[in-house]
Amino acid sequence: MHGPRHKTLTLLGVALALGAGITGGQNFPIKPIRIVTAEAGGGSDFPARIVAQGLTESLGQPVIVENRPSGVIPAETVSKASPDGYTLIVGAGSLWITPLLQKTSYDPVRDFSPITIIVTTPLVLVVHSTLPVASVQELISLAKARPGELNYGSLPVGSTGHLSTELFKSMANVNIVRIPYKGTASAINDLISGEVQLMFSNAAPVMPHVKSGRLKALAVTTAQPSSLTPGLPTLAETLTGYQAGVFTGIFAPAGTPAAVISKLNLEIVRIIKSPDVKERFFTAGSEIVGNSPQEFSDFINTDMARMGRLIKTIGIHAE
Repeated sequence: MHGPRHKTLTLLGVALALGAGITGGQNFPIKPIRIVTAEAGGGSDFPARIVAQGLTESLGQPVIVENRPSGVIPAETVSKASPDGYTLIVGAGSLWITPLLQKTSYDPVRDFSPITIIVTTPLVLVVHSTLPVASVQELISLAKARPGELNYGSLPVGSTGHLSTELFKSMANVNIVRIPYKGTASAINDLISGEVQLMFSNAAPVMPHVKSGRLKALAVTTAQPSSLTPGLPTLAETLTGYQAGVFTGIFAPAGTPAAVISKLNLEIVRIIKSPDVKERFFTAGSEIVGNSPQEFSDFINTDMARMGRLIKTIGIHAE
């Protein structure tokens, strides 16, 4: 077919194709969405359910949370899903740190499109009440004066508390011995009793003991002071560039259309920044973030570079 009619149809086809690309995000979603995350009750389950509830209300389609066993299974599942925005994953830093510790079937940069960091949960550096230090600098000085004599309580290798402490040790150039624990409660109990001298822990389980005087809090691990621990300085004030904590974000499979990523980002950020949702997260010990996909991507690249250097330098391997 030739002539003006052919040109008209060709132009119409181009216009329709362009229109589909532009409005793809506007038409999304037209069917239910699933959010894959770790087991029910785990650290990423609560944010996943908050986001799912909000998206169900705002998008007009059911958003279902699908719990999978912790570890690499949620990431492996979503990395193989269709890149259409209908399968998402809510996960914490282990999603991009685990591949630095062990072989995984997914690549955290190649296989995912970051949407936004939902929340950050800072850690607090706490010490036994009788340890003769009142600041991070004094702790560093004591550790240098007594190399190998101080112990820290730690959850499994690769956990946030473990890597946060090793990052502190590396940046401060101190020798503090790791004492492994299977659970947070037993580690805190031994910290209170003086079996270990310090620990990097989520704020929620240790701050009541700080208020009672059984523990001393020296600093928070976030780059900026945290409203969860008012008045507590950051480690970065002593060790420039130090940053650690639990960062929980939401991703789509790589290749998901930019318009869909943009729409999901817009909706999720609006949901988590609403006053009632902010309050729910704050009560649970987390602060909302809600950044852009590019900011989230940049954060992951920076965190992987920092932790990758640490893991390689001191030879950390998954247990």
